[in-house]
Amino acid sequence: MHPVIEKVTEEVIKRSRESRAIYLARVDAAVEKGPHRSVLGCGNLAHGFAACSESEKIDLAGDKKADVAIISSYNDMLSAHEPYKDFPALIKRAIAEAGGVAQFAAGVPAMCDGITQGQPGMELSLFSRDVIAMATAIGLSHNMFDAALYLGVCDKIVPGLLMGALSFGHLPAIFVPAGPMTSGITNKEKSRARQKYAEGKIGRAELLESESKSYHGPGTCTFYGTANSNQMMVEIMGLHLPGSSFINPYTPLRDELTKAAARQVLKFTALGNDFRPIGHVINEKAIINAIIGLLATGGSTNHTMHLVAIARAAGIIINWDDFDQLSRAIPLLTRIYPNGPADVNHFQAAGGMGRLIAELLDNGLLHEDILTVADERGMKNYTREPKLIDGQLSWVPCPEASLDPEVLSTVAKPFAAGGGLHVMHGNLGRGVSKVSAVAESHRVVEAPAVVFDDQDDMMAAFRRGELEKDFIAVIRFQGPKSNGMPELHKLTPPLGLLQDKGFKVALVTDGRMSGASGKVPSAIHMCPECADGGPLAKVRNGDMIYLNTETGEVNVLVDNAEFNARRPAVNSAKDHHHGMGRELFAGFRLNASSAETGATNVFIND
Repeated sequence: MHPVIEKVTEEVIKRSRESRAIYLARVDAAVEKGPHRSVLGCGNLAHGFAACSESEKIDLAGDKKADVAIISSYNDMLSAHEPYKDFPALIKRAIAEAGGVAQFAAGVPAMCDGITQGQPGMELSLFSRDVIAMATAIGLSHNMFDAALYLGVCDKIVPGLLMGALSFGHLPAIFVPAGPMTSGITNKEKSRARQKYAEGKIGRAELLESESKSYHGPGTCTFYGTANSNQMMVEIMGLHLPGSSFINPYTPLRDELTKAAARQVLKFTALGNDFRPIGHVINEKAIINAIIGLLATGGSTNHTMHLVAIARAAGIIINWDDFDQLSRAIPLLTRIYPNGPADVNHFQAAGGMGRLIAELLDNGLLHEDILTVADERGMKNYTREPKLIDGQLSWVPCPEASLDPEVLSTVAKPFAAGGGLHVMHGNLGRGVSKVSAVAESHRVVEAPAVVFDDQDDMMAAFRRGELEKDFIAVIRFQGPKSNGMPELHKLTPPLGLLQDKGFKVALVTDGRMSGASGKVPSAIHMCPECADGGPLAKVRNGDMIYLNTETGEVNVLVDNAEFNARRPAVNSAKDHHHGMGRELFAGFRLNASSAETGATNVFIND
């Protein structure tokens, strides 16, 4: 094992000792009560199976057969979740054949950042994660279940489901992916169309045609943003069946994997001899594996918040310094858009998760000794990939080498020596920067600040031609307490265009750019956020800022005494707290923790 991984793991275990012990004590106390239907009164239980068949009622009246909860994010508007419409029937049939009962316990909300990007609804996005965690808990609160299957894919959905699942840590759990859509036009073509639109060279009709050729069918968007980072992360923690993350929907293999997951979770209930509650499956080493996978693949910066919150749900305390230390040791092994031209289907064809995990294990860069949902314990099982052989689902060894070294490389020949995720620090606070998609020539910028309190104001300035110069955009009051921390992706095309014109540009914000963060250098998630009086609120137009994404420095070059004497600015942006449901989230904004502690509401009094 690489010494840095050993060191960080030991630090996390030590830091989490007390909180993890409290969490596991709660899990084990729940386990000791046995199958939970036995504690229900007759009226409770009658309500719980009133809509079941007569045979299912007989099964659920006793403690001999397991009852499996299905928690799903299905809706038929969002491409990533549309395939889930058929999964409950497949699961119920497979579980009945294997000797159990399955009940659809809850649907959780699923919103799409791609639809709400740059719109008022995006200000609900981050907080939807906590809502999903709570909705998951409500679905499981009936105390009917011996295990659970979780159906979710995209940005906040999987972290929310996982946080909710960990609050029921005594239940075995398997996450069931739906898979990515087939590949559309190339990401290069898509980016070119967006920049042409930003320049005014094409109109809305041409842009919509381009976007529709990219996002064109059922399944997850194929670029490597938060959604596909979720799938990688869940598999490398051992909560997916091996190799199941990136199998396209509506294929025979996808359906067989769904049925296999249903059968598999039955093996791990307390009624059997191989009890694997999720609270024990997700331990410190599993969380470290998730960080390693994120770094090795150049995944979404959103997980610098999500993983912190997920870990906390299991009594584990991680911080940004853990990400930073590991990033210096974990090489970048994939080139998937926005870190390269390929998409996740190309990654899957090159060897996918099996080849990636094998490469990491062979070089001492991943914990092998974790509990998973594969038949045998340990991550070695995840170096296999699923195949249909004569109509039967089988797992075979992954390719011995990458089938496309331009997409999936090796530790000996990485795309970069480090994982490309750095903690930023200086007199403007602490944040993170994803540098894996930023060319080396653009990683250091020193330029005057141009300050905005609303991303629409920056777009207006761009359209007026006021940004044809070197500058660092400072987008303030974008943290969770200000407006729910929406992603700022609509700023990417104009900033990219200005960079292509030869201007030195960068972005500093207490907001998010997330998984699709591209070629423009940035310092994001800056803490303390402006709503808490963070130093970014003291920056003025024309202040020189030095941003070095290699060393992690982000400083305003103003005399310390003068800067400290400034009063933080008051947010000039209006109309961000009402309309599109935003008034319902006032309590979430008020009580949100910092980005570095997960930007969450659900652990306030823990």
